[in-house]
Amino acid sequence: MNIQFDRAMSAHARITSKLGRYAAVPLRLIVGYGFMTHGYAKIVHGPEHFINILHALGVPAPELMGWASILVELIGGLAVLVGAFVPLASVPLAAVLLAAMLTIHLPYGFSSIKLQAVTAAGAQFGPPGYELDLVYLACLTSLVLGGSGPFAVDSILARPRVRRKEEVRAALVD
Repeated sequence: MNIQFDRAMSAHARITSKLGRYAAVPLRLIVGYGFMTHGYAKIVHGPEHFINILHALGVPAPELMGWASILVELIGGLAVLVGAFVPLASVPLAAVLLAAMLTIHLPYGFSSIKLQAVTAAGAQFGPPGYELDLVYLACLTSLVLGGSGPFAVDSILARPRVRRKEEVRAALVD
């Protein structure tokens, strides 16, 4: 039985060593899209509504902070989605998450899903807790520590540049 277990673990190790580098791709796509969706929703529903919420929460300079949050979500989300400058983009994104968690979600506890009732109109949910904020923070941390993975602008920029034939010939002649 140990031989079968060893074979299964060996097969698993071969697969994960080949496919493990792709682990960042779904994280980037989901987190980037999620941030962009939240920023876009604030634009579509009228930024003044979000700014009014920030004002009601006592956030200083609510108009500036509102627009800053929207831009961070849109631009930072796009950066994560395409894998561009992820460590840099993660800092303001994490700040937005922490601010939302501490000012809005923390009083409602951990769970992000609070089913209150099921009516003819569908499920009715209560205010979300800080669970998803932590999930997004964990994903950003994984991307920063593990890299953006393949198909990312960061990995394209990190590749050594290959000289064109003319550049190589010119270097040899000099």
